[in-house]
Amino acid sequence: MTRRCRRGLPVRAGRADERGTATVLALPMLGALLLVAVLLSVLGGLVVAQRRAQSAADLAALAGAVSVQRGQDACAAVAALVRRNDAELRSCTVAGREVQVVVALTVEAPAGRRLRVDADARAGPVDAVPALTAVP
Repeated sequence: MTRRCRRGLPVRAGRADERGTATVLALPMLGALLLVAVLLSVLGGLVVAQRRAQSAADLAALAGAVSVQRGQDACAAVAALVRRNDAELRSCTVAGREVQVVVALTVEAPAGRRLRVDADARAGPVDAVPALTAVP
Protein backbone atom coordinates (compact mmCIF):
# COMPACT_ATOMS: atom_id res chain seq x y z
CA MET A 1 0.00 0.00 0.00
CA THR A 2 1.33 3.44 -0.94
CA ARG A 3 1.29 6.11 1.70
CA ARG A 4 -0.26 9.40 0.70
CA CYS A 5 0.31 12.92 2.05
CA ARG A 6 -2.46 15.38 2.90
CA ARG A 7 -2.93 16.41 -0.70
CA GLY A 8 -3.27 12.86 -1.86
CA LEU A 9 0.15 12.69 -3.52
CA PRO A 10 2.25 9.58 -2.93
CA VAL A 11 5.01 9.83 -0.31
CA ARG A 12 8.34 8.36 -1.31
CA ALA A 13 9.87 5.82 0.98
CA GLY A 14 12.37 7.29 3.46
CA ARG A 15 11.10 10.88 3.25
CA ALA A 16 8.76 10.78 6.21
CA ASP A 17 11.61 10.53 8.71
CA GLU A 18 13.36 13.63 7.26
CA ARG A 19 10.77 16.11 8.49
CA GLY A 20 12.41 18.91 10.50
CA THR A 21 15.91 18.49 9.08
CA ALA A 22 15.85 22.03 7.67
CA THR A 23 15.26 23.35 11.19
CA VAL A 24 18.24 21.41 12.51
CA LEU A 25 20.42 22.89 9.77
CA ALA A 26 18.99 26.42 10.03
CA LEU A 27 19.62 26.87 13.76
CA PRO A 28 23.44 26.59 13.60
CA MET A 29 23.49 28.78 10.52
CA LEU A 30 21.43 31.45 12.29
CA GLY A 31 23.76 31.21 15.28
CA ALA A 32 26.81 31.70 13.06
CA LEU A 33 25.11 34.63 11.33
CA LEU A 34 24.35 36.20 14.70
CA LEU A 35 27.97 35.75 15.80
CA VAL A 36 29.25 37.41 12.61
CA ALA A 37 26.83 40.31 13.12
CA VAL A 38 28.03 40.85 16.69
CA LEU A 39 31.69 40.73 15.65
CA LEU A 40 31.09 43.20 12.82
CA SER A 41 29.28 45.49 15.24
CA VAL A 42 32.22 45.45 17.66
CA LEU A 43 34.69 46.03 14.83
CA GLY A 44 32.59 48.92 13.51
CA GLY A 45 32.55 50.48 16.98
CA LEU A 46 36.34 50.27 17.17
CA VAL A 47 36.72 51.88 13.76
CA VAL A 48 34.42 54.74 14.80
CA ALA A 49 36.39 55.18 18.04
CA GLN A 50 39.67 55.30 16.13
CA ARG A 51 38.27 57.94 13.76
CA ARG A 52 37.05 60.01 16.72
CA ALA A 53 40.45 59.76 18.40
CA GLN A 54 42.23 60.74 15.18
CA SER A 55 39.90 63.71 14.66
CA ALA A 56 40.52 64.87 18.23
CA ALA A 57 44.29 64.54 17.75
CA ASP A 58 44.26 66.41 14.43
CA LEU A 59 42.14 69.23 15.76
CA ALA A 60 44.18 69.49 18.96
CA ALA A 61 47.46 69.64 17.02
CA LEU A 62 46.07 72.43 14.85
CA ALA A 63 44.85 74.33 17.92
CA GLY A 64 48.30 73.93 19.47
CA ALA A 65 50.02 75.22 16.33
CA VAL A 66 47.75 78.29 16.26
CA SER A 67 48.51 78.91 19.95
CA VAL A 68 52.26 78.76 19.25
CA GLN A 69 51.87 81.33 16.49
CA ARG A 70 49.95 83.61 18.87
CA GLY A 71 52.60 83.21 21.56
CA GLN A 72 50.28 81.31 23.94
CA ASP A 73 50.70 78.02 25.80
CA ALA A 74 50.12 75.38 23.14
CA CYS A 75 49.70 72.39 25.46
CA ALA A 76 47.03 74.18 27.50
CA ALA A 77 45.01 74.78 24.33
CA VAL A 78 45.58 71.18 23.27
CA ALA A 79 44.47 69.80 26.65
CA ALA A 80 41.29 71.90 26.65
CA LEU A 81 40.34 70.79 23.16
CA VAL A 82 41.05 67.12 23.84
CA ARG A 83 38.90 67.26 26.98
CA ARG A 84 36.01 68.74 24.97
CA ASN A 85 36.27 65.77 22.60
CA ASP A 86 35.94 63.29 25.49
CA ALA A 87 39.45 61.98 24.98
CA GLU A 88 42.60 61.80 27.09
CA LEU A 89 45.80 63.68 26.30
CA ARG A 90 48.72 61.25 26.44
CA SER A 91 51.44 63.69 25.36
CA CYS A 92 51.95 67.15 23.96
CA THR A 93 55.33 68.14 22.55
CA VAL A 94 56.24 71.57 21.23
CA ALA A 95 59.40 71.76 19.13
CA GLY A 96 59.88 75.24 17.74
CA ARG A 97 56.68 76.07 15.90
CA GLU A 98 55.63 72.43 15.51
CA VAL A 99 53.21 70.68 17.88
CA GLN A 100 52.95 66.91 18.23
CA VAL A 101 50.01 65.38 20.10
CA VAL A 102 49.09 61.84 21.21
CA VAL A 103 45.46 61.27 22.23
CA ALA A 104 43.71 58.22 23.72
CA LEU A 105 40.04 57.34 23.67
CA THR A 106 38.54 54.59 25.84
CA VAL A 107 35.82 52.42 24.32
CA GLU A 108 33.39 50.03 26.01
CA ALA A 109 33.66 46.56 24.48
CA PRO A 110 31.50 43.48 24.99
CA ALA A 111 31.81 41.49 28.22
CA GLY A 112 32.56 44.63 30.22
CA ARG A 113 35.97 45.18 28.67
CA ARG A 114 37.41 48.62 28.02
CA LEU A 115 39.72 49.18 25.08
CA ARG A 116 41.99 52.17 24.54
CA VAL A 117 42.45 53.59 21.05
CA ASP A 118 45.44 55.90 20.47
CA ALA A 119 45.98 58.47 17.74
CA ASP A 120 48.73 60.96 17.07
CA ALA A 121 48.99 64.11 14.98
CA ARG A 122 51.50 66.80 14.16
CA ALA A 123 50.88 70.38 13.03
CA GLY A 124 52.96 73.41 12.29
CA PRO A 125 53.99 75.71 9.48
CA VAL A 126 55.01 74.22 6.15
CA ASP A 127 58.63 75.29 6.54
CA ALA A 128 58.86 73.27 9.81
CA VAL A 129 58.28 70.02 7.91
CA PRO A 130 61.41 68.44 6.37
CA ALA A 131 61.37 68.64 2.57
CA LEU A 132 60.60 65.47 0.67
CA THR A 133 62.97 64.62 -2.12
CA ALA A 134 61.97 62.70 -5.21
CA VAL A 135 63.76 59.44 -5.88
CA PRO A 136 64.92 59.17 -9.51
